[in-house]
Amino acid sequence: MSKHSSDFAGLPVDTSDENALLRAALAEAQRRIVELEQRVESDSLTPLPTALRFRSELERVVGLAERHGTTAAIVGIELTNLDSVNESHGHFAVDAALVHVARLLCGLIRSTDILARTGKDRFDLILDHLDHNSAIDTADRLARCIAENPLDLGHVQVKLESAVATTGILPGDKLDEVLARAERNQALARAGQ
Repeated sequence: MSKHSSDFAGLPVDTSDENALLRAALAEAQRRIVELEQRVESDSLTPLPTALRFRSELERVVGLAERHGTTAAIVGIELTNLDSVNESHGHFAVDAALVHVARLLCGLIRSTDILARTGKDRFDLILDHLDHNSAIDTADRLARCIAENPLDLGHVQVKLESAVATTGILPGDKLDEVLARAERNQALARAGQ
């Protein structure tokens, strides 16, 4: 074993020991990178994917639609009465409402669909390989489920309201075009409430 002039904490270090320390430090850094990536991609409350992961999944689906000529859709679900829930029942009730809706929605979608929490009071769902009419039917079913399943806070049942919008993804669409249409459709759904 060779010694060199490098030192660790003021002591001479054997190169094989130094390599072992470096490997251990690298393994720890890689583990932390994976943990941080998971935190960025998963909402800490629900724990659905975040808007960042949603965007990358949507980019993949838009690419598949272009490459294979398939259709898909986005369903945007915005909870519209969370401000009044907060005023009446507090922040805890808002968090409980978000978790409640995430669970409801997860129970109604296919395992291949991608549901994400994309905003403070918003969820978005990617329905891959689904035509626009079927996506509208799915959106209606999701909206009914939210309306028919109030949040149970123990002492009171809180009715949740939502604005639900469907946006088709067709071959030839670009990611930014799909996102712009989805935002426009969501604004129309909010206004129509």
